[in-house]
Amino acid sequence: MKGNSFSDIVILAGGIGERLWPASRPDNPKQFMKLNDGTSFLQASIIRGLSLNPLGKILIITRADILKQTCDQCAELKSILSEDEWKKLEQDLCIVAEPVARHTTAPILLACRYIRATGRNDGTVLVLASDHVISPIESFVSDCQKAAELAEKGSFVCFSIPPTEASTGYGYIKQGEILDGDSSCFKIAQFKEKPEAKTAREYLESGQYFWNSGMFGFTCSFFERELSVLEPEVTRAFEVFDDAAYPQSKTLEGIQYIDDWEPMLKAYQTVPAIAVDNAVAEKTKHSASVKASFDWDDVGSWDAFEKHFCRNEGEVASENSNNNFVYSDIPVALCGVDDLIVVIKNGKALVMKKSSSNLMRNLVKKVRENSGNP
Repeated sequence: MKGNSFSDIVILAGGIGERLWPASRPDNPKQFMKLNDGTSFLQASIIRGLSLNPLGKILIITRADILKQTCDQCAELKSILSEDEWKKLEQDLCIVAEPVARHTTAPILLACRYIRATGRNDGTVLVLASDHVISPIESFVSDCQKAAELAEKGSFVCFSIPPTEASTGYGYIKQGEILDGDSSCFKIAQFKEKPEAKTAREYLESGQYFWNSGMFGFTCSFFERELSVLEPEVTRAFEVFDDAAYPQSKTLEGIQYIDDWEPMLKAYQTVPAIAVDNAVAEKTKHSASVKASFDWDDVGSWDAFEKHFCRNEGEVASENSNNNFVYSDIPVALCGVDDLIVVIKNGKALVMKKSSSNLMRNLVKKVRENSGNP
């Protein structure tokens, strides 16, 4: 329903690829990996943004060192999208390459300043991750329409995911007052950090807590106003954008990109690195949530990846072995082993017992310390 949802889409695509090592690496992070249908996580996020028929921009904010891969991924969509959808990307999609990583608050504020530089005073912005799996698209669109209405009324809007287990890997949202008589929309009573196992079980049993999806909606004016009060140091760094001219974009593979916008380069010299969750979400008095009717997964582990990539990749021979998942560039033979995840990519191998994904961060750290190259 054109015009009834968010006007602008911002996709954060700056990940460094730790949780799906060794297939995902800093030079080839998770958002570029492909799922069963042949599209990558990033491409699926762009298609998801297009489904909302945004009247304004689709901005992808990424790292300068993976700018070319990001452009290539966008260009590949030409063979998938309809003619009208591709024209929308040609006209309104732009990749912005940050000079350095500054967590998530700075790139979101950068997106707001870009939108203002286009000559529009405001916009309703939806911030998406580049590496989530969401379905069905119809439910996502419907929930976004509700979220956009809340954003227009002056809320920082989150999407809360009904928990299916007592997970310690997600932040939680505590449900507050129901809004406008719609049980799927509520004020957020409190944000909770990733809990210990006992606390996570208590959250699940209470029925009052939801997973925080990491997707947000708001108007540019609201976000900038709240940030000026809650994190003034971030706002001060971006004062160089006052009266900034619309940036001149370049093109690569038919895709617009920006990597040398002068106020961006100056702002990023001093802006602090802080997560938007800490800067705004947890501090604002005007937070609300839409209870997601769609299925959501941030695919933050190999255990989760297997659910969405349900077949082995590569040549696999197996003898007296069961319930193993293989994702490999080379042939793999399994003999007398069960419940393993075997990943051989980029010249490195991972052999992991299923349900051990919580150990991955420490493992990658050890690999980096031992070899200097993850």
